[in-house]
Amino acid sequence: MLSKLTFSKCSLAMMAAGAAIISSPALALNIFVCEPEWKAFLASHAPDATIYSATTAKQDPHYVQARPSLIAKMRQADMAMCSGAELEVGWLPMLQSRSSNSAVQNGADSMIYATDYVRMLDTHDHVDRSMGDIHAHGNPHVQFAANDMIPLSRAISKRLQAIDPANAQTYHLNGMKFRSHWQKKLNEWNVKAAPLKGKQVVGYHENYRYLFEWLEIEQVADLEPKPGVSPTTSHLNSLTKLEPQSYDAIVYSSHQDQRPAFWLQQRTGKPVIQLPLTVSEGQSLDQLYEKIIDALLDVLVEPSPERA
Repeated sequence: MLSKLTFSKCSLAMMAAGAAIISSPALALNIFVCEPEWKAFLASHAPDATIYSATTAKQDPHYVQARPSLIAKMRQADMAMCSGAELEVGWLPMLQSRSSNSAVQNGADSMIYATDYVRMLDTHDHVDRSMGDIHAHGNPHVQFAANDMIPLSRAISKRLQAIDPANAQTYHLNGMKFRSHWQKKLNEWNVKAAPLKGKQVVGYHENYRYLFEWLEIEQVADLEPKPGVSPTTSHLNSLTKLEPQSYDAIVYSSHQDQRPAFWLQQRTGKPVIQLPLTVSEGQSLDQLYEKIIDALLDVLVEPSPERA
């Protein structure tokens, strides 16, 4: 038989162990994202989560190799978030299939596509290969759908609360904080970027379709002869025939080949603007917007005393 002292020690040890279990924090979510912008977005809502991005700021998210390392990361995920609208159609389905993880399959509450919560631009009833890399469900580059980040935040907050109810209050509060901050930034950007209204550019792919629609900038031509088709000499020559007053600058993304933009610049004298497509490591989504707006203002608008 156990002595009273031994029994007491055992009881205390069991109580201590139980207390440790109760007080130990829940395991943080393991989240897989397809693009860095969603890593930054989710970090604002779930800062304690471990978030892995399949791509970097230097990569074109259309073209990614479904490497074993990505399959392993997706297999470990409690949740996944991608742009959708077939942006990742060339590689994401393979990752989902080979991961054998029910949490990241289409239809699961924990598999989230940003394009499901955004007012899509450029939808098509019919597409075929002759049209180039056209997405029937609309332009998938929704990281620049500035006004839709607030409804997207509401949706993400609810999903996080459902997936991890133990931390529901934290996700609720973080979502409210994000939306308040984002609305404040929207108000600031709408004033700051007002001089960009009516500006016209030649672009490279429709990467900034949502940004330009928001800022009322018009992309009058594309360095690509068709979406997803690399610029050709004959097509670039046709762009030299554009009326000089019909556009103000040439815009391309930092992950794209700069040579077509500068080829056209040499023949037209138009300024070139390189813009990031997504956040850099450690950058927040609002910092990305700030950087892009400043870059556009610096070239397209005469410096004001406030910006000088």
